[in-house]
Amino acid sequence: MNTTEIHQNVGRINVSWNRAGRVATILIDRPRKLNALTLELLDNLYTELRAIENSDAQVVLLKTAGDKAFCVGADITQFAQFTPAQMWKRWITEGHRVFNFLAQLRQPTIAVVDGIAVGGGLELALACDLRVGATTARLGLPETSLGTIPGWGGTERLTHVVGAARAKEMIFTRRQLDAETALTWGLLTAVSDRDSLATDVGVIVDRILEGAPAAVQVSKQLVDAAAVGAPSVILEALGSGFTASTDDFAVGVAAFQNKTTPVFTNS
Repeated sequence: MNTTEIHQNVGRINVSWNRAGRVATILIDRPRKLNALTLELLDNLYTELRAIENSDAQVVLLKTAGDKAFCVGADITQFAQFTPAQMWKRWITEGHRVFNFLAQLRQPTIAVVDGIAVGGGLELALACDLRVGATTARLGLPETSLGTIPGWGGTERLTHVVGAARAKEMIFTRRQLDAETALTWGLLTAVSDRDSLATDVGVIVDRILEGAPAAVQVSKQLVDAAAVGAPSVILEALGSGFTASTDDFAVGVAAFQNKTTPVFTNS
């Protein structure tokens, strides 16, 4: 059933989400500030992500408002007011809490990057499984020009994606990548013209939804575990055993044998 739900709670700051069928779309809506991130916005994003995790959504899109910037990162006006102790206790800790939760969602996540994604904005996109960018996308980590460092997982996640040398180049020199270079480096997983971005993202979403939901979600967890050195020989045995116990496994095998298209029920 292709249902649409709108979730926008009173008191939420610049964050909402909706579910259309099996796809949840979360929107950060602060275009006048180029979607800069404050502590209040991060807290609201965390609340909405928790709701999405417990929903029936099978794919999550992360979008931002406006056509100039995906997200320019931290709201410098706010973070400049923090003492060193507050930076340690609140600012860095809160960003990691939210971005780690996003990264660990059971559902596949796709950041739709239209415009500039720098600093915490790039770190936000890096917390998603896939990043699809418009040709207008520009990505970078400019923190050293402010006398500080990437603080919301950029040094780790960027290194996993592009390798240590390229991560160091981006951080040391504050190089801002255009969309095609980001695609070549693997920082973006696909690039589209702005006019076709939504359609091309929809194609990827549809391909994901063709798979059995439990198998897709367990595969995500296994890949994430492999990225930190977990042994596949153990985890793949456990994951295979679990997915083989689902009704969807029987559906998939029968469809293969009968040369038909499987209809998975997420059971």
